[in-house]
Amino acid sequence: MKIGRLFNDLVMRIHFLVLSSILSVSTFAQLNLPSPENINSPFDEQNAVISPDGKTIYFTIANHPGNVGGKRDPGDIWISHLMDGHWTTPVHGGKVLNDAGYNGIAGFSQDGSRMFLLSHYATSGSGLAKTQGIAVSKNNSGDWSKPENIAIPYFQNKSSIVTGCISLDSRVFVYSAETYGSYGVEDLYVTLKDSEGNWSAPKNLGASINTQFQEVSPSLSTDGKTLYFSTNGRKGSGSFDVYSTTRLDDSWTNWSDPINLGSNVNTDGRDLFFRTYPGSDKATYASTTNSDGYGDIKLYTSSDIKSDEPPVIDQPVEPIADIQQVPAEKGLRIFGKITNAKTGEPITGIITITGVGEDKNVTCDANGYRINLDPQSGYTVRIESSGFISAMEKLDVEGYAMETLELNWKLQPVERGTTVNLKSVLFEQSEANLLPESYPELDLVVDFLQNNPTVTIELSGHTDNRGVASDNIKLSQDRVETVREYLISKGIEARRITGKGYGGMKPIASNDTEETRKLNRRVEFTIKKM
Repeated sequence: MKIGRLFNDLVMRIHFLVLSSILSVSTFAQLNLPSPENINSPFDEQNAVISPDGKTIYFTIANHPGNVGGKRDPGDIWISHLMDGHWTTPVHGGKVLNDAGYNGIAGFSQDGSRMFLLSHYATSGSGLAKTQGIAVSKNNSGDWSKPENIAIPYFQNKSSIVTGCISLDSRVFVYSAETYGSYGVEDLYVTLKDSEGNWSAPKNLGASINTQFQEVSPSLSTDGKTLYFSTNGRKGSGSFDVYSTTRLDDSWTNWSDPINLGSNVNTDGRDLFFRTYPGSDKATYASTTNSDGYGDIKLYTSSDIKSDEPPVIDQPVEPIADIQQVPAEKGLRIFGKITNAKTGEPITGIITITGVGEDKNVTCDANGYRINLDPQSGYTVRIESSGFISAMEKLDVEGYAMETLELNWKLQPVERGTTVNLKSVLFEQSEANLLPESYPELDLVVDFLQNNPTVTIELSGHTDNRGVASDNIKLSQDRVETVREYLISKGIEARRITGKGYGGMKPIASNDTEETRKLNRRVEFTIKKM
């Protein structure tokens, strides 16, 4: 174990020597960054980004009463300026950059004339944008213009926030999202801008980085070859640890084994939003450990790594204080919350976990839930709450090394227009015959309809675009009828279920690769009437 620690320490030192040499050739100003401690507050500071001239720091504060949406606002952009070697008292970024949704900075163009933002903005009025993606604002003599939305094809995120980073040449955007085809919850994706200014369909960075748990807050080194990100899906010190990995080719799916940045960055809390800066051996990140509030912005210097103190990365620690008060038990301790997928607010519910020889129920209140499990090959997790559409997920924790795991669940409210993708409803290839693993999720739909007797739904079947279009429409219609017949066989009135096959007419992802084509092969239901 000691040899492993020393090896990781050596790798980290070499990595930062290489990083420093890369930064030294940047055209950015040489940054002399003071500690950001005085900008922290009793609220949740995160996602710090320093302007290219080193004179301004932009960061997001969640649930601040001064946000556009008040204390319920998931995050607004705040600004502090460098004066006389210190950061000034932060001020709200204003309603041009902020709305009642999550607002954050992805980065700047190299000359600082453009700011890229982690959301779409309403084109008129003061409401939230109905589309998703990123936006750009231009610097007009010190004032930022109204953001213009950037179109990224097939961009979709079920998570309440987007975290990510844009490259110095403004042609690469890496980000986290929960979407169709994710290995678990949030995964890391990349989209590239071509010579004509068009962005590509998002590409999953692959299984060497993404796990069935959460990968968030990615950032790129100056040369675009080193990726930093945080995850709760690997053996680390706490809830979320920061890792680095190197891109091995231009496919954006071939990466070196991620390396934990060690105890000089990672703690027993949440460590997120690690970002390096050209012209400096420093980085900013956010941590919940020893913070004024929930999270604080902190400064990291590569010289912090000491030869006599190799990073300790193999001793998991409880992630938050109230979990530490739980008496020690054997097995994997899981905790988290259930939230409203539309508003992000915590909701109460019941979580049922079924495994080999072990069934457990736990109540989740506004403060969350806690449960202990014996690591085994797999569990089925069912999440239910009154007034919301129940969800079902597969959980594979066999051989999981950490003692704690944070799992948060988002449920969609029962309301007209809500669409649910039945991810576990599967068919034989090119046939309309259901596979056996489809029945648990279909039974969840049955329960939903029985518990909401005034609801009517429309089933929709979809394929990719390969083959003859008319054949695809027929196949998707046959699959819809198969699902409809199953629901009727379980006692649901036929008049409550309509359905239509759309073939490949409504893709949600690119049809260029098999990985994305499979996302288009799906069955969904939409609430039509209440």
